[in-house]
Amino acid sequence: MFTIVNITCGVLAIYFITSGQFFIAASLAWIGGAFDIFDGKIARKYNLSSEFGIQLDSSADFISFVLVPVMFIFYGVVVNNDPNLYISAIIIIYYVISALRRLINFNINSNEGEVSKYFTGVPTPLGAILLWITYLGFAYGLYSHYLVALGVMGVVGYLLNSKVKIRHP
Repeated sequence: MFTIVNITCGVLAIYFITSGQFFIAASLAWIGGAFDIFDGKIARKYNLSSEFGIQLDSSADFISFVLVPVMFIFYGVVVNNDPNLYISAIIIIYYVISALRRLINFNINSNEGEVSKYFTGVPTPLGAILLWITYLGFAYGLYSHYLVALGVMGVVGYLLNSKVKIRHP
């Protein structure tokens, strides 16, 4: 049920982003992220991990931690600033495919009920946080050129499937 709430929040966040209601969308995205944390903790505490749960959780992660932050960058930074959208489209597609590849590899290499001490590559929730920070930096005037956001997105997209070790919380 926690994963379903996460998915619902992610889908609703996408709707509100496309409607220009960024505050509501951000609130829903963070609520979805909280439910993702609860879901993982409950599954580990009560040993409720299953192949279906692993797949469902990754689907929720794709919506909440890949599509939602990408939509924030696209609608909040790129749309009104990139005159032709070609470079933006390439980088956004690269990020989405990189994140999807990471989630698929994670599912293939994960075992039910097992949690390793380290992630290999940046996990998608951390990637989402980095994109949130990037979006907020633009929204609050810390930088004003859309290519900064796309540059961060490209680097994070690369790091999703890198050999970087990140400690599991």
